[in-house]
Amino acid sequence: MNVLKIASTSVASAAAGAVANTFREEGVAELQAIGPKAVNQAVKCIAIARGYVAPSGLDLFFVPSFVEVDVNGETRTGIRFTVRSRTPPAANLRPRSRHEEGPTASAEAWKDI
Repeated sequence: MNVLKIASTSVASAAAGAVANTFREEGVAELQAIGPKAVNQAVKCIAIARGYVAPSGLDLFFVPSFVEVDVNGETRTGIRFTVRSRTPPAANLRPRSRHEEGPTASAEAWKDI
């Protein structure tokens, strides 16, 4: 699974589309943020993603944890957000149609944000 890296400059609504797509495809999504502004963007991103998947019966929540990340040879502490659903994802996952509303950013495009 790809970890979506959220920066302080990430656009929350676009990253939320990547979270929603990742969740629909894999049943779970993981985000990583380093620093208070990036953590803020990650939380906003998850809140927006909840709205994107709610019409399909999914109720997303996240579990935060600490993670050590190597950034340019320096070890930094970040926060990883594991996004899951309170409702069973297997029953609710479906292929996304081209006509469905919402951002279409793929998880792959956001993996290095």
